[in-house]
Amino acid sequence: MVDTDCKRKMVSPDLPTKLHVTIPSPFKQLPVSSPISCSAPSSCSAYELYLRLPELRNLWSSRDFPQWSHEPILKPSLQALEITFRLVLAVCSDARPYINHREWNRRLDSILTYQIKLIAAICEEEEDDSVPVGDGRSSLSLLPQLATWRKSEAFGKKILCTIDNEMRFCKYTLGLGEQNISGKPNLLYDAVCKPNVVYSLRDNPYADHIDNDENQTLYILHQIIESWLHVSVNLLRRINASVDGGRFGEASRDVYLVESIWKLLIEVEDLHLLMDPEDFLKLKKQLHIKTTGKNDAFCFRSKGLVEMMKMSKGLSEKVPAVLGVEVDPTGGPRLQEAAMRLYARKGDQCDDKVHLLQGMQAVEAAAKRFFFAYKQVVAAMMGSAEMNTECDSVSQIFMEPTYFPSLDAAKTFLGEFWSHIG
Repeated sequence: MVDTDCKRKMVSPDLPTKLHVTIPSPFKQLPVSSPISCSAPSSCSAYELYLRLPELRNLWSSRDFPQWSHEPILKPSLQALEITFRLVLAVCSDARPYINHREWNRRLDSILTYQIKLIAAICEEEEDDSVPVGDGRSSLSLLPQLATWRKSEAFGKKILCTIDNEMRFCKYTLGLGEQNISGKPNLLYDAVCKPNVVYSLRDNPYADHIDNDENQTLYILHQIIESWLHVSVNLLRRINASVDGGRFGEASRDVYLVESIWKLLIEVEDLHLLMDPEDFLKLKKQLHIKTTGKNDAFCFRSKGLVEMMKMSKGLSEKVPAVLGVEVDPTGGPRLQEAAMRLYARKGDQCDDKVHLLQGMQAVEAAAKRFFFAYKQVVAAMMGSAEMNTECDSVSQIFMEPTYFPSLDAAKTFLGEFWSHIG
């Protein structure tokens, strides 16, 4: 524990000349070590081939509209949405009498709504005149088919209403068959998303010789996850560039999108709990899914997840740039003091900076929540013995100390200060 002195001018005219407060240690801005790393190359390669990630990456990364700056963010988001439509189709087509169709429908509605809200939030920030829009509607997406098929008609129409509602603040709409009463231009969805190519990746390499209905479910769930991981990594790169360029308002908006994606990933992971236990455990055997050691959690076979987590932690390295000070090489509380001064100010660019710092800590909380939830899903699906075998490194992640010690110390100090006022 440390004892910190604070001069009167640091926060408020009413602050005593010296205030002794205990601050959680450590509060220095030190590099944060990480227990997260990818699994063995052979395991990662098998995971990527199963999901056909090389082909998906080509889709995510293709630039069909080079002048459109939002394409690297919006394209994989729309492709994740299209893959979710395929999951709806798979669930509605599932003839097994023992699956929980009612809960599947409820959860899929929630996840689709969440994704549409995220996409709308991305589109709301669009200030680029190069957005590919027109008058035509999509003829290749699965959603119009879902809205007319007897088994999914009610579900599909509900999603079209959700698109109408969530896109109301955007300059354009998605062009998936929603009413669009205001007559906004339609995004050229088929040209951007390429739903026919996305649908061509519907079968995994084991589809022909593994007779298990959960094979398709597992495959689609992880394609959705990987698509949003790709979006997140691009957003995190844009956040870093915005901070370096002093565009703190833009970085603030993006950082809350990253937080929302972490929360979406938790919801998608929870869908594993709706899979039939016996069918899933048979599939685990059929796919030879097994860990090779205590630090070989299945989730670490995803290079995208590892990169997203490392970049989320790396946001702490941007704190000095946001606060406008350099790290004290002697280990002094320079960052903490700058944070306290920032929290005490209002207006001008200070608000954007505070929003950004709060968003960074929100990302940390959401990321740790994801790994805690993942551990519980593993226990529920495979048993606690499997969880204890593979989840040591997962536990380390959500048990780590804060990635933002200087912000933590500043808030602790200010909390103590205000508790002594009056």
